[in-house]
Amino acid sequence: MTKPKFALVGAGVIGKHHRLVAGQLADRLDLVAVADLDLSRAAALSGRAYPSLTELLRKEDVDVVVVCVPTGHHGAVAIEALRAGKHVIVEKPAETTVARTDEIIAAQRAAGTLVTVISQHRFDPSTETVLAAIERGDLGRITSGIASVDWWRGQSYYDSGDWRGTWELDGGGALMNQGVHTVDLLVAALGRPVEVFAWTGTLAHERIEVEDVAAGVVRFASGSLGVLHASTAASPGLSARLQVHGDRGSAVIDNDQLVFLETSSEERLMGTTRSRSVASDPAQLSDSHRLQYLNFLDALDGKAPVRVTLETNRQSIAVITGAYESARTGKPVTLS
Repeated sequence: MTKPKFALVGAGVIGKHHRLVAGQLADRLDLVAVADLDLSRAAALSGRAYPSLTELLRKEDVDVVVVCVPTGHHGAVAIEALRAGKHVIVEKPAETTVARTDEIIAAQRAAGTLVTVISQHRFDPSTETVLAAIERGDLGRITSGIASVDWWRGQSYYDSGDWRGTWELDGGGALMNQGVHTVDLLVAALGRPVEVFAWTGTLAHERIEVEDVAAGVVRFASGSLGVLHASTAASPGLSARLQVHGDRGSAVIDNDQLVFLETSSEERLMGTTRSRSVASDPAQLSDSHRLQYLNFLDALDGKAPVRVTLETNRQSIAVITGAYESARTGKPVTLS
């Protein structure tokens, strides 16, 4: 298509970041308007500011709507845009539950337009290197993986917005809000998840409904096993880390950086091993977002498929919400 016109809904922290990315890609897209309940925030990002998507769509001709509102409002905004015939980019996660995600999927199928969910770390050079190694079989049969987010959030973080730490609008705590990207990478590496068992706790914060610590295990269709750990109660805050292990090699991504990759040939059985340990520069946050935007723009032009779809993100949401159900019931949860 010709240079597409974008509208941004939500002018908070992540909305500002999307505005930055749109500026970096000004040769490929036009950000024509911003909507936010706080009109002054919207005006700070665009001269054409509106209090809602509804009002924006009445006045502006746009091709793509970017959804950066609190998670619990993603579905309502995305579905409104889809019913208006627009393409959509949704910040992670698509919604707070599988059922709500399925509602967006149904709206997309009815509209026949494109949707991507921001999972920018799939576009990191470190991730692409590891996934390519898995695809080639360099790590052999994938046997296990660990997704761990060891972060700290002070009480002021949760007190900064009345939606933070709520089931309705945040969708969960450390696992859903902070851990979703690392869970997504675990799914990308290990494949389709089929069962999860987990525990959660609220141990270091007050006045929140959701967990600040979660731990669990996931079984995948391939037979491989995964470990989940997410925390906003790990002072002073360490890293987000993915480990992938196979019977011929292993890989470790720490804070978006590929810090270890070792692959072994069959010669290992004879006492010799080919291996390498590597370190790579971490991708900047805006860089990864920009790469996902470029994929979406290429998809609009018919040059490439959308790499992160609603169905892709649904798997990660299923793992996380399944973990929450397991923590409530004390039983393993089968994932559909």
